[in-house]
Amino acid sequence: MAEIVYPPVIGAALTMFRALDLKIRIEGADRIPRTGGAVLVSNHISYLDFIFAGLAARPAGRLVRFMAKKEVFDHRISGPLMRGMHHIPVDRAAGAAAFGAALKALRGGEVVGVFAEATISRSFTVKEIKNGAVRMAVAANVPMIPIALWGTQRLWTKGRPRRLLQRHVPITIVVGEPMTPKRGDDYDAVTTDLRGRMSTMLDEAQRGYPEIPPGVWWQPRHLGGTAPTPEEAAKLDAEEAEARAARKAP
Repeated sequence: MAEIVYPPVIGAALTMFRALDLKIRIEGADRIPRTGGAVLVSNHISYLDFIFAGLAARPAGRLVRFMAKKEVFDHRISGPLMRGMHHIPVDRAAGAAAFGAALKALRGGEVVGVFAEATISRSFTVKEIKNGAVRMAVAANVPMIPIALWGTQRLWTKGRPRRLLQRHVPITIVVGEPMTPKRGDDYDAVTTDLRGRMSTMLDEAQRGYPEIPPGVWWQPRHLGGTAPTPEEAAKLDAEEAEARAARKAP
């Protein structure tokens, strides 16, 4: 497929990151295959995560097709860009179409990116995840590769003002060992294993981060920060979902 939009978007992002002197560190990029389909499964802490998770595949020369909520594609600015980069819209009320589109991409040798938590984690820990990524990898017979991001929440995350022009922010991108789930596996058990691996990778990224100041909003509670606990975050998410449902009600 023609790549008219994606390369210049990457170029613009990298130019901005250099201008801001973001300290981007990628570990394990060699674990992403240079050819063939693969499912990348990343944690989700920022509205910018698709950019940074995509950078993990750049050393392998791959472009990642991310699954993202339909509303992003409906936006007048982000919509044309998302479609131009051949990302995959997800309508939560009709997920089968997105699953089918992802399978088609995987079977065509594409790398598909998934945020299995579905929404941003306010606690900056890995939330419960569904088994869709596992089912996709099995159906397309491709590897599933966990990714952990850390530092991206400092630029723009849920419930906080955008701080896109911060300089010198460290960003950590960790690529884990590929997993190869097969037909007949217990998909929920594999998903539990996947979440455990992502949590371990994220914890290591957090503890090895160049800046670990106490009492900051962008640090998880268990590391001395003031982010909501997972329980508090779940309550906030539930309240937000209720408010959204109320707005849609006739």
